[in-house]
Amino acid sequence: MKPEEPKNKVSFLDENKNQKTKKPTQLLDKKWFFPALYMTVAVCVLGMAWWYQSAKQQDVTRTNSPDVDTVLPVEEVPSDNLKQISLPVASDPTVTKTMDFYDANASDKAKESALVKYADTYWPHTGIDFARKNGKSFDVVASASGKVVRVEKNPVLGQIVEIKHENGLTTIYQSLSNVKVTMNQTVVKGDVIAEAGQNQFEKNEGIHLHFEVRKNNQALNPNDYVK
Repeated sequence: MKPEEPKNKVSFLDENKNQKTKKPTQLLDKKWFFPALYMTVAVCVLGMAWWYQSAKQQDVTRTNSPDVDTVLPVEEVPSDNLKQISLPVASDPTVTKTMDFYDANASDKAKESALVKYADTYWPHTGIDFARKNGKSFDVVASASGKVVRVEKNPVLGQIVEIKHENGLTTIYQSLSNVKVTMNQTVVKGDVIAEAGQNQFEKNEGIHLHFEVRKNNQALNPNDYVK
């Protein structure tokens, strides 16, 4: 009688199968497995991030670098620069400067002569006055090309014309009569815009022109700009 084989006998194939099944489990049990896996994943992620960042920088460089044929914009030079303002009077030797701009750095005598007395108060003169020796009127001309931005009749300063220029300056003409320009009109340097007249602020000056140069509503010394 053939002896009975043990019930829990394991065949060669089953033994090999069990060994194959144990290998992955044994690998996971290794202490170095998870740190090594983490490092591998981290290296892959950092590598992809570096590649992405490098690609973006190259794209930005290509976008911002102008082509060889690109024409860069050139700032337009104003037709009237700061040194192209002329006298606001036509060529007439009988018309002279009668009062100068009040300059805080000038001598005491010059500052005293550039004060205007009005309403029992002395006011610094913010422009230059012109008058004729015989006291008669004369033509007032635009000292530079520009656009008329104010035409006004002031009870103290008289009739006023203000012209804005491309260089950021404005020229103001006060104590006028017979104004010949209108709001938003474009004028060319030398155009007659009015005639000299009178005002209450400088009543003692008689018929004259008060001329100012301003920037950002600040009075500048016209002598620095009129050639």
